[in-house]
Amino acid sequence: MALSLPPFGFWVLAPVGFAGLALALAHPAVGRWLRRRVLVGGAFGLGQYAIGLWWVTEFHWAGYVALVVLGLAFAALTGVLVRSTSQWARIASLASAVVLVEALRGTFPLGGLPLGGTALGQAAGPLAPGARIGGSVFVSGLAALAGAGLAEVAATLRHLRARTSVLRYVSGPVALVLVAGAVLAGRLAPDGAGPGPHVPVRVAAVQGGGPRGLRSIYVDPEVVFGRQVTATRTLEPGPDLVLWPEDVLAVSGPVASTPEAAQVADLARQLRATLVVGVVEDAGPDHFRNAAVVWAPDGAMVARYDKVHRVPFGEYVPARNVFRHLADLTVIPRDEVPGRGPGLVVTPAGPMGTVISYEVFFDDRARQAIRAGGEVLLVPTNAASFRTSQVPTQEVAAARLRAWETGRDTVQAAPTGYSAIIDHRGRVLARSVLGRAQTLVGTVERRSGRTLYVRYGPAPVLVVALLVLAGCWAVALRRAAGRAAS
Repeated sequence: MALSLPPFGFWVLAPVGFAGLALALAHPAVGRWLRRRVLVGGAFGLGQYAIGLWWVTEFHWAGYVALVVLGLAFAALTGVLVRSTSQWARIASLASAVVLVEALRGTFPLGGLPLGGTALGQAAGPLAPGARIGGSVFVSGLAALAGAGLAEVAATLRHLRARTSVLRYVSGPVALVLVAGAVLAGRLAPDGAGPGPHVPVRVAAVQGGGPRGLRSIYVDPEVVFGRQVTATRTLEPGPDLVLWPEDVLAVSGPVASTPEAAQVADLARQLRATLVVGVVEDAGPDHFRNAAVVWAPDGAMVARYDKVHRVPFGEYVPARNVFRHLADLTVIPRDEVPGRGPGLVVTPAGPMGTVISYEVFFDDRARQAIRAGGEVLLVPTNAASFRTSQVPTQEVAAARLRAWETGRDTVQAAPTGYSAIIDHRGRVLARSVLGRAQTLVGTVERRSGRTLYVRYGPAPVLVVALLVLAGCWAVALRRAAGRAAS
């Protein structure tokens, strides 16, 4: 499972991993023993998250251990929820449990932590089209369903000579056929095209470059801003929209009256393009704002979106008065003021859905931005504080899933990478090199239609998963009651 995730990206190993989990849970030594099911599920989670969340060790070992234990607990819950009363129950309950637990992990605690999640490893694989139907939790469920099907096929092959029900022989293949059908349905489902012609937009993602693995408090904001300006000056007039990364223009007060804002306005006029810039503003001694601010081709500031979903223990400290007695918080001296509403900025280049950095991992933020009218998805981000490629590659994978879910072409810009241009089918059309000063230029389409996921969200998939799991448990409890009575 861990090797299916970015940066490794061997997507086929996720179904293989789930097959191993299914076989372990079905083993007679595990059976109905709750404690053993917890141990099997927990061991599975330890394998996935100890590697999938390794990037946390760059910041805090205690935080790493806490997050791995939390992931282990979610995986243990999956082991508890799976029922093994029959082949069909094993298949249905594993897929349903994975859907529900992944949805829970994406929201709890502190807004959730989707990094290291199963779906990220499937962004480059054949299961990704399922995101159009039910989002990332559905993709995770398809991986689990495929794994459960493989497990039943393997179990059947081991017992070919034994007398058994025909249903045993067909359960695994049926599960695999259902996975293939869901993928085909995702490819054929509405792709967000919308009525009328698709208006092309020439875009540029600007990456200023520089060293990686540095905390923001140790970085000179003027140097970062200067790199962005220098890289942008290499562009020729022609792009309709130029996207800068998150947090590359840091000012001590409202940005509109600063010299840096005047420089950005001059660039917009010189390029005759809309500039979307990641801005950090001081908001008193203990707080700051993180926004994507839009300059029109005439140099006027015309729109902004303030980040809503903040990074806990990165952009704010929950219960700071408690944690300041337990840990050194000097690297997080201030708390970000959260924004409100959907991430939509109406620009001269068209209405743009916007998710800032960490928000790209949360499909609800992208969905809200597109439902509000976004026709292209913008992802200004900053992963410069990570030394390895683990988080940048997972971020690109998340952007690819958001493109599938929303049916929107996606543009991502990061100060040291990865910057990327991704089409509405999740294909990476261009990607930068980590650390290098670079500009990516390409053409995307303004699309106004809605995918099934944008229309209905994950609710239908979650309801079906809950009903299926409840049915599996009802059958299991009835059988247990029957055995007790006999």
